[in-house]
Amino acid sequence: MKPARLAVIAIALAAGSGAAFLMSGSDAPPPVQTVVEAPPPPPLPVTDVLVAAADLPMGQNIQAADLRWQPWPDQAITAGYITRTASPNGMDTIVGSIVRTAFLAGEPIRPQKLARSDGGFMAAILPSGMRAVAIVTDTRGSSSAGGFILPNDHVDVIRTYRDEDASRSGGVEVQISETLLTDIRVLAVGQIVQERNGTNVVTGETATLALTPAQAETVTLAQKVGQLSLSLRSLMDAGRTVDAPPETQQDTALTVVRFGVAKQQPRR
Repeated sequence: MKPARLAVIAIALAAGSGAAFLMSGSDAPPPVQTVVEAPPPPPLPVTDVLVAAADLPMGQNIQAADLRWQPWPDQAITAGYITRTASPNGMDTIVGSIVRTAFLAGEPIRPQKLARSDGGFMAAILPSGMRAVAIVTDTRGSSSAGGFILPNDHVDVIRTYRDEDASRSGGVEVQISETLLTDIRVLAVGQIVQERNGTNVVTGETATLALTPAQAETVTLAQKVGQLSLSLRSLMDAGRTVDAPPETQQDTALTVVRFGVAKQQPRR
């Protein structure tokens, strides 16, 4: 064999040995990992619940189109919800009811917020044991907090009348104002029974109040012998009595009108 061919074979063997040595020193390729996806959680058990298909304002007479059945998680169902399982004819039962408290679209229907009535709307929304009494107010709002009293606000009823004995003995006109009732709910102002479209001022000739029978008698009599005004209460004061400071009660007790000029005098 020629020397040149032997040299080529020797070089090839040396290159192959070097490549084998280099390969033996490298890290082994990482193993292929197989990703196993976790099975999806089982679906939550649901039950069809009767809900409002659209916003239902107070006073609306419910029709079938206003209601729909909607799947509801069983663990979120509370007492008072109408389910298809317990009440298959629940939708037919609710149709014709009057909304006493507004519902939002998708809100479950609860019978406690509805009223069944063949009479008028006011009789349907009036709480049990209460009476609706309308008092005359100034259309300019001067006797109803400037017209800022809205339905469902709470007010104090103030009576202003002429003190006959003081006027006769003093020879001047004496007017007295006193708070007859406190924390009274306003059912309606005029023909408006709720705030709509962002209304923030309502004026009307009458304000309808929710009163007990005894309060209704007091207000009816007070209208005959004096003038009634409404004083708007803060939301923070609802349900509690707020007493005026003693000095305020004394300073604003009497108003004396002499020759057409009104003047405040303290109560003696």
